[in-house]
Amino acid sequence: MASTSSGGTPSYFASNAVDHAFAGMAAGTIATLCMNPLDLVKTRFQVNDTAFSVNPAERSWFYQRVHARRSAWFLLGGKPGVDVADALRGIVRKDGFVGLYRGVIPNIVGNASSWGLYFLFYTRIKEYMSGGTSRENGEPLSAAQHLAAATESGELWHTDHTGVITAILTNPIWVVKTRMFTTQAVSTQHPPSSAGTHSATSVPHLAGTPSVASGSQQAPVVYRGLIDGLVRTTREEGLRGLYKGVGLAVIGVSNGAVQFMAYEQLKQWRCKQQLNRTTHLQHYSRRDLDQVKLSNTEYTILSGAAKLFAITLTYPYQVVRARVQTQATANRYPNAWVCMQRTFREEGLRGFYRGFATNAIRILPGTCVTFVAYENVSWALRRAAASQEAEQR
Repeated sequence: MASTSSGGTPSYFASNAVDHAFAGMAAGTIATLCMNPLDLVKTRFQVNDTAFSVNPAERSWFYQRVHARRSAWFLLGGKPGVDVADALRGIVRKDGFVGLYRGVIPNIVGNASSWGLYFLFYTRIKEYMSGGTSRENGEPLSAAQHLAAATESGELWHTDHTGVITAILTNPIWVVKTRMFTTQAVSTQHPPSSAGTHSATSVPHLAGTPSVASGSQQAPVVYRGLIDGLVRTTREEGLRGLYKGVGLAVIGVSNGAVQFMAYEQLKQWRCKQQLNRTTHLQHYSRRDLDQVKLSNTEYTILSGAAKLFAITLTYPYQVVRARVQTQATANRYPNAWVCMQRTFREEGLRGFYRGFATNAIRILPGTCVTFVAYENVSWALRRAAASQEAEQR
């Protein structure tokens, strides 16, 4: 099964691009299984447009107890961390531990396919940008080239955008995921909580969460799973329903582009540092840098820093997309432009960063799992291909 690319690097599948696609799919699956509970809470925070109460007396007993114990408060990361812990506890109390994995199937399908497609296109584009002769011995790609490679689909798709294609292909899955995240597994109607607790155990139309614009929201549709969600959305809303928020998803390509540019440049810098310890050369080719395997800790730090940089610049579009795709607020936010205007008018710039602290808490472990899994699977495939090639000789 092993083959050798034009630059000399053995590949386990048909090409290095397919190897990277497989590694991306594996990383997306592993990361989703680990991070689905926090992703669930983040999405529910995003669609909640009423501020959490700062008065502990109006929060849950768990929040009050942690607030009274300063050591536990700081151990959980202050208010953002306690809000997340309180939301997770509320979900478990209401729906059991299985509630933490509400929408996990569309989340896995969406993440695995997105990462797989992204790495497939991204690798092919980088190979195309490197030129036709002695590719791996050429100059390392620049920051501008990495940024372009993360968005342009050059060799494989000619004039389209890698992230755009992936976003369009997977948008229906994200619509269903967002709606499953913002509804309970069964359709229920509860009166508002007398305790006034603001949590992410549910969304605006459910108990325990501040309500929005009384009378302006429509009853949510509860999906049994991914297929049920896709079928019912198509039947009830047509293709337009499946592609709600697709324009924002296309804009979101910038997130991945900035992240990959920062990650690649940081990784090149770190690999050069490693090589300088042994070779002391002034110049290294792409092949030289490609032979350096960093530690899992280094991959975590580099990818976490890159993700934090990217998400700070592009987070607002995620909030707008989540609000537009959520059925409970469809009348309140019929489209992205109205959503942006209303959010800014009623909540200011802060409204565009709803759930940012939760997402920031999720960034480091989520990025760690994804990129460490990706890098390790990639190296495992490379070693397996080299072993098979050696046996064939």
